[in-house]
Amino acid sequence: MKLTDTKLRTLTEPGKHSDGLGLYLEVTKAGGRYWRMKYRFAGKEKRLAFGVYPDVTLKAAREAATKARRLLQDNQDPGEARKEEKARVIHESRNTLEVVARDWLEHQRGRWEPVTMGRIQASLENDIFPALGSRPMATLKARDVMEAVKAIEARGAADQAGRVLQRVKAIYRWAVTHQRIDNNPMLDLVPSEILKPRTVQHRAALSEKELPEFMRRLAAYEGAPAIVLGLRLLMLTACRPGEVRGARWAEFDRKAALWTIPAERMKMREEHRVPLSQEALEVLDKIDAISGGRELVFPSPYYPSKPLSENTFNSALARMGYKTMATAHGFRALFSTVANEHGWNPDVIERQLAHKERNEIRAAYHRTTYMADRTKLMQWWADYLHAAGARKG
Repeated sequence: MKLTDTKLRTLTEPGKHSDGLGLYLEVTKAGGRYWRMKYRFAGKEKRLAFGVYPDVTLKAAREAATKARRLLQDNQDPGEARKEEKARVIHESRNTLEVVARDWLEHQRGRWEPVTMGRIQASLENDIFPALGSRPMATLKARDVMEAVKAIEARGAADQAGRVLQRVKAIYRWAVTHQRIDNNPMLDLVPSEILKPRTVQHRAALSEKELPEFMRRLAAYEGAPAIVLGLRLLMLTACRPGEVRGARWAEFDRKAALWTIPAERMKMREEHRVPLSQEALEVLDKIDAISGGRELVFPSPYYPSKPLSENTFNSALARMGYKTMATAHGFRALFSTVANEHGWNPDVIERQLAHKERNEIRAAYHRTTYMADRTKLMQWWADYLHAAGARKG
């Protein structure tokens, strides 16, 4: 005979009182009332505990028993399933976004300069941890991160919003790799689909897929050697065309693999230090044979005291078949796009491009930061360009 709420309220007799299909209420001599379910799995008799009556009602106990029987029908042990669920909950509660993010930061410590680490950590502490840091990573949805990123954008920090989004996505990728979460719900978060477009006038630039063919054309170009070498140095350093055309030999320390461009030659009127890859140094060695005895690295062939004219590089690109398709300045956009898509730190990329930092506190560090990171980045970029030129089209 099945149990009823009326009977349960007055039930005091010690023993097991069945509700059918294995579910029963066990009343102890001390007066305790415990819901139990007896079942068999793999030939062994087992029990499940569903809690104490009346905290767990008759209806709730029956629902729990029904779920257990469904698992048995699917050839699953409900007792083991419960243990796994408990372990999952404990695992998720321990792997909050902040806990995993700090582990990720520690994992990256050897790759970044201290200031880089500090900035990335500060961005998470200021913009992500307060709202989302205490929540288990596995329970967060893409919309949660999207709302946090859009809040950054709303205060006028669109660049920061994009960087923070990329960092959160990197944390989730790392978490999946290291089995801190099972799935990555942030895969479909794309900055351009979340953040508002910025009104920037872009110059024509090559796409990544066009790079192998361009490198082959540049290698076969029969123009003046100084112009070809200038284009190569332009690509290898991601500097502005005017900075390359006006380069002085006195600015280069080839032993230190460093090019220091004085503030008066920079758009932002701040000294810019450019780490030189092995390939960039080889280009300088070749140019040395042409203009090594002069002040300018790329002097005009007609007026040696003046640099190459402003249109020299773009005219060469036009003769190579890239008129309206690419500009000398566009190589900076190509570098930025490829480096970002290959996971390099956006702050390092922006510093290599000598972009002006809008945040005054961050700007105070820009003179001396990121050099180790940028040195690695520029050698990677040189290797990437070399591989693109060797790739078969």
